[in-house]
Amino acid sequence: QVRLVESGGGLVQAGGSLRLSCAASGSIFRINAMGWYRQAPGKQREWVAGVSSGGNTNYADSVKGRFSISRDNAKNTVYLQMNSLKPEDTAVYYCNAEIIGTAFLLRDYWGQGTQVTVSS
Repeated sequence: QVRLVESGGGLVQAGGSLRLSCAASGSIFRINAMGWYRQAPGKQREWVAGVSSGGNTNYADSVKGRFSISRDNAKNTVYLQMNSLKPEDTAVYYCNAEIIGTAFLLRDYWGQGTQVTVSS
């Protein structure tokens, strides 16, 4: 079985920073793209950032210049460095990964989510 586990969420003041981590474990052959999504109360889940297997990154306009996504392939881990946080960034953050298992079947996996709360 494959699992994604997020960590690093918490409560921070506006203008502060947090670094989220998401580690994949289990019967993994290869991890393709990885990314981060978030869901605020009463709103739809939205895409935040993504990184390809080759390290190419993309960001939602709302976080460009403030957030940075990266990955450590040796650790099967993706990170989201969040700087200059705003109250509007408050949400549950989920990591996502496209993973080929050892049975060579491709599937999307999701973490359980980690809460990020930004106070005024």
